[in-house]
Amino acid sequence: MDEEILEKVYQENLEERIIAFLAETMNISLETAMNIYYRSKLADKVHRGMEGIQYLDYKVLVQILCETEKELFEYPESG
Repeated sequence: MDEEILEKVYQENLEERIIAFLAETMNISLETAMNIYYRSKLADKVHRGMEGIQYLDYKVLVQILCETEKELFEYPESG
C-alpha cells in the first residue's frame, strides 16, 4: 500500500470513530451525528489534512467540534 491509500483508510476510520463517539457523547442517533459532523468546519479540516488536525485523538476532535461549532447542535436534523 502506498502512503496515499494508507492516509485515506486512516481518515475514513477516524471519521467513523468521530461520528460514533459524537453520537454516544451527545446521546443522538448515528444519522444525526453524521449530519452534524459532515456539515462541520472540522470535517473539512480533517478531510483536507489542515494543520495536522487529522492526527489528533477522535475524542479530542469531538470535544473541539462541540465547543467550537455549537450552532450545529441547535437544529441537527436540518441541513
